[in-house]
Amino acid sequence: MRSEDVRKTFLDYFAAKGHQVVPSSPLILPSDPTLLFANAGMNQFKEVFRGLETRPYVRASSSQKCLRVSGKHNDLEEVGRTPRHHTFFEMLGNFSFGDYFKREAILYAWELCVEHYGLDSQRLTATVFAGDGEIGPDEEAARIWQEEIGLPAERIAALGRKDNFWQMGETGPAGPCSELHFDRDPGGPADETPGTNPDRFMEIWNLVFMQYDLQQDGSVGSLPAPCVDTGMGLERLCSVLDGVESNYDTDLFQPIIQPLAHEAGLVYGVDPEKDVSLRVMADHLRAITMLVSEGVIPGPEKRGAVLRRILRRALRHGRLLSLPVPFLHAQVGHVVDILGDTFPELRSALPVVEKVVRREEERFDRTLADGFERLEELIAAALSSGGEFPGEEAFVLESERGLPLDLVRDALEERDIRFDEKGYEKAREKHVAASRVIKQSAGPRVDLELLEPWREGSSRFLGYETLRCDASRVLGLLKGGKPVERLSEGDEGEVVLDQTPFYAESGGQTGDRGVLFGAVLRAKVLGATTPIRGVTLHQVLMEQGGLEAGQILVAEVDGEHRAGIQRHHSVTHLLHAALRRVLGTHVKQAGSLVTQTRLRFDFSHFEGVSPAELREIEEIVNAGVIGDVPVVTEEMPLEEALDGGAIAFFGDRYGAQVRVVKVGDLSTELCGGTHVKRSGEIGSFRIVAEKGIAAGVRRIEAVAGPLAEELARKDRELLADLASLLGSSRAELLGTTEKKIEQLKALLKENEDLRLKLARGASTETSELVDVAGVQVLTRRAEGVSRSQRRDLADSLRQKNPRAVVVLAAADGAKAALLITVGEQIQDKVDARELIRKIAPLVGGGGGGRADLAEAGGKNPAGIDDALAAAPAEVAELLGE
Repeated sequence: MRSEDVRKTFLDYFAAKGHQVVPSSPLILPSDPTLLFANAGMNQFKEVFRGLETRPYVRASSSQKCLRVSGKHNDLEEVGRTPRHHTFFEMLGNFSFGDYFKREAILYAWELCVEHYGLDSQRLTATVFAGDGEIGPDEEAARIWQEEIGLPAERIAALGRKDNFWQMGETGPAGPCSELHFDRDPGGPADETPGTNPDRFMEIWNLVFMQYDLQQDGSVGSLPAPCVDTGMGLERLCSVLDGVESNYDTDLFQPIIQPLAHEAGLVYGVDPEKDVSLRVMADHLRAITMLVSEGVIPGPEKRGAVLRRILRRALRHGRLLSLPVPFLHAQVGHVVDILGDTFPELRSALPVVEKVVRREEERFDRTLADGFERLEELIAAALSSGGEFPGEEAFVLESERGLPLDLVRDALEERDIRFDEKGYEKAREKHVAASRVIKQSAGPRVDLELLEPWREGSSRFLGYETLRCDASRVLGLLKGGKPVERLSEGDEGEVVLDQTPFYAESGGQTGDRGVLFGAVLRAKVLGATTPIRGVTLHQVLMEQGGLEAGQILVAEVDGEHRAGIQRHHSVTHLLHAALRRVLGTHVKQAGSLVTQTRLRFDFSHFEGVSPAELREIEEIVNAGVIGDVPVVTEEMPLEEALDGGAIAFFGDRYGAQVRVVKVGDLSTELCGGTHVKRSGEIGSFRIVAEKGIAAGVRRIEAVAGPLAEELARKDRELLADLASLLGSSRAELLGTTEKKIEQLKALLKENEDLRLKLARGASTETSELVDVAGVQVLTRRAEGVSRSQRRDLADSLRQKNPRAVVVLAAADGAKAALLITVGEQIQDKVDARELIRKIAPLVGGGGGGRADLAEAGGKNPAGIDDALAAAPAEVAELLGE
């Protein structure tokens, strides 16, 4: 059965049973920054299970993209070595949110497996929870399997908490599991069960029955609305339906493995160790393609580091098969051929994925050339000594030569060499301690627990609708991070209000400024923050009178300051859209700063943005500004917003209801910030700078509105000044400048030639020649010429006199340079390296080179004459005179 049919059969079956077929969430969940990657089908429904979010349906099914490479779900080391471990995989699942429970879940699982997939019912075995402590055995599930499904008691195994119980955390939703297993050896011993022989009985479907609520004190309550969460790995199911031993033998992997084997000149299935490498590369290619298509770029931090590790691990196995670099990028298309219909975003992302992978291949190849050479030297030493591989050396390979530790481990495992784990950890800890920087935060720190009493009902934000509140009540005051009863004139502190028009710093947007005032008081608001949800702290400077809890006052935002922020925030949305349009949809926001006077936008991209691309981006943004389209905000459920194409920022946490900002049909993003009403209010937009700030992360700095117009005015004035200075019109300025530069280059070249000619002519004066036992020592200051010209000068002098030792020196500001050449006929008597080592200390430096040519630099140009004067005597010493 083809994998696409297996997936379709599952989703069609549950759609017919009244389930909403929900598309897979991204691997990077926009609603849950606590997860590095989605690793289960229930991740996108977590808040529904917790009762914090509602959906317009109570039954759902999905085929979820999952990645397991870190934490307790780290399968990376097993990938390729077992038949069923993967980094990327798809999890088929059906879910009930307080609707059906155990009976329906079990009946659905059985009916789908036996009647639709055609599995032999005699080879299916179930497990149920055996009970543990306060939680008794799951007799209800056992009864359903036996009485309603008809499974004999000997094919229903009761297992403990480790195997058949699930919980979201130490507290919260939990419940027993019931698993469906496929017997891979139906002729095996009758007394074996999934608990005694898990290799024989392969789990294919896990049914989780969430019915308990674990309490902080260890007691167990019941959930008001029990739920169902099930998961079945697509890859594993396909292997069962195809009757093959390994997931890698299905159509999800073979179309990737076979081209790799052909490229390596191998036949898959002949050499077990080489097969491992082929399987690793096939698996990792799927993960790489998925991650890059979602905007993850190889880098040193978090998700980028995971991608880089997976990618480099695949390249390591390519090296084991002697595949020429680059090779991996050319295989990405096979992944897209298999999964592109299910995940259409892969097709549009293919060119970007190929380019990113190729760049990383080339970068890593340069890194490894040095690292692997040193690794092989250390392995040879460990083999000859019969000892373990030194952990300190492994850390040096990783930190200084860029060779990842897992690649070192792989190489050691292949040679059966022990690894010094303690030595590695000791070296790593020493490095961390040496590079740790103690940071002290500016300003007073606030104990968040002190703010809890003000959380409920405080700081209601009115700033979307108004810039002024005429009746804000003071709920609390802080000074130096501690609660106080009063702020007096001249004091600085924080104020908590029951309602406020001040936007608190969030999402990259700086906080509002303004004033708080009453009949006899006035406080300047310097900014606003939200240290905990529901509490806005207004940083104030008391200019007149005093503030006490309970006072009613006017809170007013500085309108000009807010307007500048809004222009820059709204144009940031247009910039993000333009970047995705010009560079590709892999571009994702990686950070931002929006102030009254500028914006800074960090985004994921694998290379520098060209001047032509920057020009196009700027033009697209300004076209959106000139179009004067409406900027509309709307609140809606998170799922509805994402389904409608809204862009979420990974790392931000979103609630069930989100605020969506639409700039015409140009941009749709989740955003809680403040914005202009129409794009025309932005005025204009200018990019100031573009640069890389980390591996795979670029930064654009820009200005909008009057500041952009001011920048344009300054540019015009600068061009006018340059044109006047060069005696040119603005239209001919570029051509005139190019001519002037060429003229300058010609004059500089002519000047250098004259200096060299003068140096050559002057250097033949006999006063600079000293005969030392038949060796002519020629010393000379050769200033005003370049290093290469000094070399040419020394070489020409040596050619004229093959028995000469030529010593040239030059001062360049606060530095000195020495150069020594030795004629061909005396190179067996005088070594330029030895001579340079003797005289270089006189100019405060050192050097080296070859026997016939050596150079040195120093920090004491005043010692040049002494160095030249000492040369003949040092030559005499070298000659034994």
